[in-house]
Amino acid sequence: MRVVLIAPSGASYVWRKKKVAFTLPPMALPLLAAVTPKGVTVKLVDEAVEDVDPNLEVDLVGLSVMTANAPRAYALGDHFRSRGIKVVMGGIHPSSLPDESLQHADAVVIGEGEPLWSQVLEDAGKNQLKAHYQNPFPVALNGLAPLRWDLLPSERYFIPQTVQTSRGCPVGCNFCSVSAFFGRAHRKKDLDLILEEIRSLPKRLLIFVDDNIVGDAGFAKRLFEAMIPLKKKWVAQSAISIVEDPELLDLAARSGCIGLLIGFESISHQVINQIGKRINLRRQYQESVRCIHDRGIQIQGSFIFGFDEETPDSFIDTLNFVHKARLSGANYCLLTPYPGTQLFNQYSKEGRILSRDWSRYDRNHVVFQPKHLSPEELQEKARRAYQKTYNWKSMWERRPPGFQHISLYLALNFGYWRGMKKL
Repeated sequence: MRVVLIAPSGASYVWRKKKVAFTLPPMALPLLAAVTPKGVTVKLVDEAVEDVDPNLEVDLVGLSVMTANAPRAYALGDHFRSRGIKVVMGGIHPSSLPDESLQHADAVVIGEGEPLWSQVLEDAGKNQLKAHYQNPFPVALNGLAPLRWDLLPSERYFIPQTVQTSRGCPVGCNFCSVSAFFGRAHRKKDLDLILEEIRSLPKRLLIFVDDNIVGDAGFAKRLFEAMIPLKKKWVAQSAISIVEDPELLDLAARSGCIGLLIGFESISHQVINQIGKRINLRRQYQESVRCIHDRGIQIQGSFIFGFDEETPDSFIDTLNFVHKARLSGANYCLLTPYPGTQLFNQYSKEGRILSRDWSRYDRNHVVFQPKHLSPEELQEKARRAYQKTYNWKSMWERRPPGFQHISLYLALNFGYWRGMKKL
């Protein structure tokens, strides 16, 4: 059997075919390739870096689908099915809307697909595909085979391989699809397996793709301490709560951490309380940032505009914080009610969903009715926030003290500057 696994990407994707810090390989494809049985020929195609050949001669097409890429996935599914090729879809979007996805596929995998993939292929080989495949049990990360990174074009990525130590997020923010897909139980991979994987990486710089690398502080401490002799440099996503444990923060720095993506989401206490993000705000954000900077770690802050609890001052306050705290970078995402989240269900009941064009669910478009602004006003405020952050004056004023890790800083800022111009 010949199988191709595709990560679809629309033509409007800002970083399409751009070898910058924002282009990382999709983990779902090499994960599924790793559990593909012997005797099955598998090919991987990431549309962010290469085109799909519409004339591929295969027996089965697998599509890993995020919401913003759903229209492109549907188009690909329709195309290959018109040629008589079986199509299977999986990922966050088909798991949230399986019946919709099934209009463009022969089968849908709901939830984590690794334990189901062999059965899908067996059924496809017998021409007995079921409409739905679903495993109600979370995947045990220790049982996963080594990822087939070798099947992706490593030269097309800033970092050709990433590392995942855990899945699941216990926080359960009402706008986030991570806990809806992976669950709220925090599952971890065995420490020895993680270290073996890190040692095998060809580059000194590595990226952890966990949603929160310090989700289990005790485990994170053991991981960071074991990484110190490896002399790697790394970046990851982390909760701001890392500053509440000085030992944890020190170990992160000693183990080679040079940058953290922190989801501040908002600097408003009212917003944080409303979305269900349980953050200890005994320390103000300004002091927390200083504690991280003192360890030589840069911060990229992620903020969301559009919450009901925001005031007209929220946008100005956010920009002032980014500049005063000298954050290395900032994402200004527009609140997006993804299917499958509490927020989508709430806004649907309230009649506030303005568009179900999934290609607009990319955090750069307003797809719901804001409470205090028009959609156009909210869109404009996000655009201006990017303009005020990614310009020569701001980039100079926010430069890291002593120009520490300046290459990371420049890659981040010029990458966003280029992306902002395209947007």
